[in-house]
Amino acid sequence: MINEQQILHILSEVGERGISVSMLTKHVYNLNCTLFSQPDVQDVHRQVQQYLLKNSKSPQSLIESTGRRGYYRLNTQNNADARQLMLEFQEEVLEEETESEKPQVDLSLSLFDDF
Repeated sequence: MINEQQILHILSEVGERGISVSMLTKHVYNLNCTLFSQPDVQDVHRQVQQYLLKNSKSPQSLIESTGRRGYYRLNTQNNADARQLMLEFQEEVLEEETESEKPQVDLSLSLFDDF
């Protein structure tokens, strides 16, 4: 049900400080809620927790624990894939910012123009 890209995107946004499992669960839950279906919070929490535990076992894993209990981040020190993910998501954010900064042309008609 949950997409690992959602988890990786959130982890790339929080950066070096990491994020707790409960906050990560809330973000993933909100990403998967729609008007017609709402996943069970306990199921999402279980799936997020299993994904984090599975992908943070070795020192070369994609995800690592921050040292604080229950906090995780991308392992940019020992994993080239994690460094690449950080670059990809940062480039995506920069592209979105440049698109939103383009000046908008006002094409509306004025009611008070002389004819």
